[in-house]
Amino acid sequence: MRDLNDLQFFAAVVRHRSFSKAARTLGVPKSRVSRRVAVLEGRLGVRLLDRSTRSLHVTEVGEQIYERARAAIEEADAVEDVALRMRAEPRGLVRISCPHGLREFISHPLPAFLAANPLLRFQVIMTNRRVDLIEEGIDVAIRIREQLDTDGDVQVRKVGASRRILVGAPQLLADADPPGKPGDLLRFPLLHQQEQTGAGAWTLVNPSGQKETIEFQPKLATGDFALLVGAACAGAGIALVPRANCAAELASGQLVRVLAPWGARDGIVHLVFTSRRGMLPSVRAVVEFAAGALRAATN
Repeated sequence: MRDLNDLQFFAAVVRHRSFSKAARTLGVPKSRVSRRVAVLEGRLGVRLLDRSTRSLHVTEVGEQIYERARAAIEEADAVEDVALRMRAEPRGLVRISCPHGLREFISHPLPAFLAANPLLRFQVIMTNRRVDLIEEGIDVAIRIREQLDTDGDVQVRKVGASRRILVGAPQLLADADPPGKPGDLLRFPLLHQQEQTGAGAWTLVNPSGQKETIEFQPKLATGDFALLVGAACAGAGIALVPRANCAAELASGQLVRVLAPWGARDGIVHLVFTSRRGMLPSVRAVVEFAAGALRAATN
């Protein structure tokens, strides 16, 4: 049926056995109710009501259509109820993708967030690749890029910047002259954040804007920052990692800065999601949670 309103008018007339009472209940003129019921009869090609000045009788086919109309209206009301509930409180499943390097920043505050939102279900896809939100059914994606995403199909919320620095264990550097320029790093084993095979490359910059790229065969290559930091602490090589991921090791002296103030260009930590329009409370809550959790990764 193209117009559910016509069925609603008809069902109200049958329920109240009166056009006048139906009109008062619906809050519309009686003439409109009569006209829409007549339109419905014309569209269906059957007579639904026999009416006279004193009585109103529902035809046999009218009774059958009334039962179906009532069921359709109840289903429509149920749909609206679901939408209202979904808009009122975070609930249901939200899927978020997160790079491996940001896992710890999400995992620590996550239990408290879930406890505060008991009707929300949360699925985290850990991956360093760029996910397609629409094709893969991802509600929110956490990304670190040197430039913000400009895809017109997604909304972007910037969280902050992630500064990548060179670090190594003191014992590794004690046995050799410390590097004075980027090319000197090639005298040391290097630990690289990559998951594909082949040579690695670092493009390093300093505060004056100088830029230099070095290529190398990594001693260790992985997309997991925790593994890189652990290997660096053990003296396996020099790593280029976000400062937030090795802050504790720097504070304890397990790691020291190498070739300061050279480092990589800052990565922009940001969230992408499909649209702000009609955003469910569950997705909005996850966006706010992720933004707050990730601020610790932007020092």
